[in-house]
Amino acid sequence: MNRFLMVLVFLVSGQSLANAPNMSSNANREKLLGNILKQALENYHYKGIKIDDAVSRQAFDEFLKNLDYGKQFFTSGDVANFRKFSLKMDDDMVSGNHAFLNEAIRVLRQRVQEAEGYRAEIFKKRFDFNKQESLELDPDKREWAKSKAAVKERWRRTLKYYTLNNYLTLKEAGDSSEDSGKGKKKGKDKKLTSAEMMTEAHEAISKKHEDYFKKLLRNERIDYLEKFYNAMAVIYDPHSTYLPPRKKEDFDIDISGQLEGIGAVLQEDGPHIKVVKIVTGGAAWRQKELEVDDVILAVREGDQGALVSIVNMGVSEAVRYIRGKKNTEVRLTVKKVDGTRKVIAIVRDIVQVGATYAKSSVLEHPKVDAKIGYIYLPKFYRDFDGGPNCTEDVRAEIRRLKKEKVDAIILDLRNNGGGALEDAKLMSGLFIKDGPIVQVKNHKQKVEILRDTDSGIEYGGPLVVMINRFSASASEILAGAMGDYKRAVIVGGEYTHGKGTVQVVLNLNQGPFLSLLNNSLGALKVTIQKFYRVNGLSTQYKGITPDIILPDPLGYLESREQDLEHSLRWDKIAAQNYSKWSGFSFDLNELKAKSARRVKDNKDIQKIIDSVNYLTKRRDETEVSLNLEQTMAQEERNKKLTEQYEIDYVNKEMKVSNFEPSLKAHEKIRKEDQKKWDEDFKRRKKEWVDGLQKDVLLGETLFIAGDHVHQVRRKTLGQR
Repeated sequence: MNRFLMVLVFLVSGQSLANAPNMSSNANREKLLGNILKQALENYHYKGIKIDDAVSRQAFDEFLKNLDYGKQFFTSGDVANFRKFSLKMDDDMVSGNHAFLNEAIRVLRQRVQEAEGYRAEIFKKRFDFNKQESLELDPDKREWAKSKAAVKERWRRTLKYYTLNNYLTLKEAGDSSEDSGKGKKKGKDKKLTSAEMMTEAHEAISKKHEDYFKKLLRNERIDYLEKFYNAMAVIYDPHSTYLPPRKKEDFDIDISGQLEGIGAVLQEDGPHIKVVKIVTGGAAWRQKELEVDDVILAVREGDQGALVSIVNMGVSEAVRYIRGKKNTEVRLTVKKVDGTRKVIAIVRDIVQVGATYAKSSVLEHPKVDAKIGYIYLPKFYRDFDGGPNCTEDVRAEIRRLKKEKVDAIILDLRNNGGGALEDAKLMSGLFIKDGPIVQVKNHKQKVEILRDTDSGIEYGGPLVVMINRFSASASEILAGAMGDYKRAVIVGGEYTHGKGTVQVVLNLNQGPFLSLLNNSLGALKVTIQKFYRVNGLSTQYKGITPDIILPDPLGYLESREQDLEHSLRWDKIAAQNYSKWSGFSFDLNELKAKSARRVKDNKDIQKIIDSVNYLTKRRDETEVSLNLEQTMAQEERNKKLTEQYEIDYVNKEMKVSNFEPSLKAHEKIRKEDQKKWDEDFKRRKKEWVDGLQKDVLLGETLFIAGDHVHQVRRKTLGQR
């Protein structure tokens, strides 16, 4: 019997098994749960570290973040009093005697009640938006308030900031209704005056925060336990998470899949709801205006519904306003990274599964003396019940392109977050003879080598792989292997995401004894493995650095693995023996030099560079004015700069052809749906061509592929 199971048996046998499913003592349940989580993290996590005082010291700060992210409730005195518990969290986890948790809950509830009193007093009169005041939005740049008076002043400025933003949101929307959703419409075409909008913003934010404080006071003990345990788990790495059986609010909600909505993944970011992923094939993906890192401020149903602020709203609650029936319109008021405010109208739809499949085209350009095949792979999909898998689909696209006698192939893995590890291995094998593809080290430090054992090569011509900061996991494995084998030229922005770890979800009620607890313990998502390239370098943290680096339009985002606190660091292990590609070679220095000259002369790519520099600077400017005139002037400047950096690139010279078969892949059409399908297919064809012709980085990669072809031709002719 392993040590983990022995501990579990001991803990359960310490109580009457007959009474275990209905334990009346929360202390007993919390003691049991804490020990199970401790043993699971220590025995299964890749790091293999013990939960001790060192972990407790770090977890203490994480727990305070979980309780009071914006440093808006606790005083510096509260935090100083809590410090005596900073080395006790590991002990409390084992004993079930949660002295720190109990004290933190008591103080927080008291501070929330005080904040509600501040709110009621503050909103008795109107804010003066002519005063010269500011507010620091970044909690990391804030200190804990030294007194209750300082806490009250912080709340006054915070509520003033929200009121100002809500007023500007109403102004941007061009119409208004009460934040509660009941509405205050004055007629279909009649707009509220600025004074009426200000009144509405004032009342809406007051009501919003009254509800927010009530919600905080309704939190149950399990909500705080979740924060406590996750403060411990995150010290191991940001992907290890305790999942309680009843989650009041999910940190991440994917409003896609079979649900009818906009197709985006949202996350709470302090008081705001932030977009963390656009789902391929979803309505937002097709509409193209909503972007990662956009903050959603308000939601409105079409052009007549109530404008609802979702600031300080949980994700699960906010999603109820964003989701809706297919073919209905939702309007999102978002704040962009550059500070501009924008209303984005999205027609809800189910995710088009066909959009997630591999697709290909033939690309030609009058200045490129070559015919280039292009394969787009949005994710590494595999239906283990015999349905489509990406390796066989890419194989089919390669065969189609070979029939068209293409001179090179571009494999586009941009925004591909990964998927089935098996397909990273198998797909790599389409381009090389055989050999190791990736090394996987587990939590016991044992290394497994995944190999391509098929000596067949599906495509042996010039190959270019495109990647970006959202290429992760399986994408990094394939791109890394192609780079290490010198099989392909890797092209992209700076480096990839750096997600080189594997997680599993452990059911904490597994086993002959714990199963009696009726799934009352929840689950633990835990990191158990780490990826390494065949050259021994990890894909974790640093990702894959391209051979040719192109400007990254999203280079201002802090969205990679290394931007996450406590992420596993980069390291290396022994390299494997492998034979580099011998079919032909390429002169990387020549390819880089030619690309650099084109990039320098390309005004649209230069706009990308200027835009990233500007947005990076704006990202670090976290102190905002609370003066109405100054705020409106700044927003106007932001809009003008956004327009200045806007790219209107359309590569009409690039001919896009031979893509219809891949757009139809895996489609099953009923006769009664034929007309609607034909109309949809016509639209999808246009979207496909337009998307490629407007892709300025693909335009440059097309030239790189052409240069690669010319190098191969020169060497071949020279050999002859």
